Amino acid sequence: MPLRTVAVLLTERPLAFEFGVLAEVFGIDRTADGVPPFEFRVCAERPGEPLPMDNGVSLTVPFGLDGLRGADVVAVSSTQAKTFSEPVLEAVRQAHAAGATILATCSGGFVLAEAGLLDGRTATCHWYHAAEFAERYPATTVDATVLFVEDGTILTSAGTAASIDACLHLVRREFGADVATRIARRMVVPPQRDGGQRQFVEQPIPTIAAESLEPLLTWMMEHLEEDLPVRELARHAHLSERTFARRFLAETGTTPAKWIASQRLHHACRLLERTDLPIEQVAVRSGFGTAALLRDHFARNVGVPPADYRRTFRCSDDTAPIPDTADTPEAS
Repeated sequence: MPLRTVAVLLTERPLAFEFGVLAEVFGIDRTADGVPPFEFRVCAERPGEPLPMDNGVSLTVPFGLDGLRGADVVAVSSTQAKTFSEPVLEAVRQAHAAGATILATCSGGFVLAEAGLLDGRTATCHWYHAAEFAERYPATTVDATVLFVEDGTILTSAGTAASIDACLHLVRREFGADVATRIARRMVVPPQRDGGQRQFVEQPIPTIAAESLEPLLTWMMEHLEEDLPVRELARHAHLSERTFARRFLAETGTTPAKWIASQRLHHACRLLERTDLPIEQVAVRSGFGTAALLRDHFARNVGVPPADYRRTFRCSDDTAPIPDTADTPEAS
């Protein structure tokens, strides 16, 4: 189902941050930046009544539960509530049965689980709520180590900033890497964090700018076509390989090999969308080396061959390209 209409469901005591993320990604007109327009509906069980949020602000919601009907995406925003009315649960069930993609940010996953939509599925939530979630819903496999989980037409995300990653993943899936990057640029966030990255690490993330690996990450993005063994990266960072591996995990939530593979795939998507380079050249410039290896990564991670991806997401000639600096990562 194409992503044209996004309906946000607010239950009792919604959390302001995650709602703000949904509004930022889907509720702002960015057509001037080349982003397709979305019809954005904010829905609640009692429209027109002030709905108190977690920050002391009340929000008046314009749509009732019928606003979920016909939406391509129903986003269940985070909430402090743990019990939900039957009309709310039934509205979510009906939206799912009608073919909508269901996105839950953080504790919004409790709504989906209570509605029975997560039975037999894998889902995630904020690590703080994982034990309670698993105890209350034993029919759901809870993975509290990742940023987001996509299981069929249901997408669940971890807490707070992970909702940004889930939303951008959904945009990327429907419209390609270029559109997702355009939104990320305006939000001043990293355009690509994979769902499999860890929610948190035991080691404290360095707070001194001089100790950050961000300059190295920027350098790596500029040299994706080169061989980037860990020993050379550690030398570039003036660290031992063991210390480098720990620091890299602490700042990015993943390993150097997985981070590089993810960024190479993202860069390949951009080249397929924005250039007419042959597949072989895309493979070389993105660091995969051969077209066969590029196709293998696309088959495993994107689900379609590079040529099919290009036909689907090729940008029109009248859309101005984004400078390469837009891909410069921030430490995750």
